[in-house]
Amino acid sequence: MRESLRKKIIDVCDQKIAAKGVNVGVSFYAFFVNKNDDPELLMEAAEWWILTNKLDHFEKAVKIKELVQQGA
Repeated sequence: MRESLRKKIIDVCDQKIAAKGVNVGVSFYAFFVNKNDDPELLMEAAEWWILTNKLDHFEKAVKIKELVQQGA
């Protein structure tokens, strides 16, 4: 996963956790605006989420942050 996506995921997870607490869930769409302005990056996130880690549609933000920080 490219470093810019890794940083974006951690930042968004931090924001969601700060706003809604440690039980907040996210999907990989949370890291993108509603406009598909970077389809390659979206597919990279989707592949990491679905194929590599076999995650459910919604996961706890703290779990996603930990996976990204561990380099999963």
